[in-house]
Amino acid sequence: MPVKMPSFNGLKAFECAARHMSFTKAAEELNVTQTAISHQIRRLEKELGIKLFIRQKNSLALTTEGHIYFPRICAAFNEFRYSTEILLENCNKSVLTISTLVSFASKWLLPRLASFQQAYPDIDIRVNASTDLADLRWGNIDAAIRYGRGKWAGVHAHWLMGDEIFPVCSPALLNGDRPLNRQEDLLHHTLLQVSGLTGNDWNQWLEAAGLPRTLADGPRLTFDLAMMAIQTAIDGRGICIGRTAYVEDDLRAGRLVRPFALSLPTEHGFYLVTPLETTHTKKIIALRTWLEETIRTRPQP
Repeated sequence: MPVKMPSFNGLKAFECAARHMSFTKAAEELNVTQTAISHQIRRLEKELGIKLFIRQKNSLALTTEGHIYFPRICAAFNEFRYSTEILLENCNKSVLTISTLVSFASKWLLPRLASFQQAYPDIDIRVNASTDLADLRWGNIDAAIRYGRGKWAGVHAHWLMGDEIFPVCSPALLNGDRPLNRQEDLLHHTLLQVSGLTGNDWNQWLEAAGLPRTLADGPRLTFDLAMMAIQTAIDGRGICIGRTAYVEDDLRAGRLVRPFALSLPTEHGFYLVTPLETTHTKKIIALRTWLEETIRTRPQP
């Protein structure tokens, strides 16, 4: 059976009085009367069935039980104060720290951030690019752009855009000594792949194209970052299985081309992920609005 929580006002009065070892100073800090402090503590002692203070004529002391109780209650209130301080600091200051994947930051986010700075000049953007999943609970990161199915516990995930996979290569590769006229010609080229969540992309695309997976058994280079695989494709050293967000700018600029028309929609997508407590703050709303507008109006490759 769960223990019934005692009065919060009583706990607050006890923590403050035990910290100052004075009902008078506790009353001054909490902006109430000394009588109110005394009443709240007596009520707390009655609720607990334990005496917490030894009241003497000109002094105050903790009982043995009070000495046991105080450090834990003090630690809890310190955590309240710290959490509130972090929350207000993140909500009020103009710095917005975004965590995202290294490749997404390099290939999609950073080339577009100038327009956010123009639209919101009072917000200072900081980008934390990493392959690790940022922990949003401790206040160092305001928001994250994550790739997945949106099933992350304890956070708010707002869908931004879907993704498709398809082969891409350098235009020079099409005019090389090894033809790339048919999908079967992939057998004669090095396939470029990204490990991790996207490690099965080539096999999935080949299956969707009605081709045997053995076509992917030839030379293959695997990278842990999408940006490395894409750059290798731009350099003409193989055919990369690309994802829309990572290759759309290179396709538009002509650094990459699509040798085949088939695109395969994926079950994953990009999400803006924020702490539940701050998802409706002004700077998060600004970021979400800008991302949605940028995605909606971006030119197609």
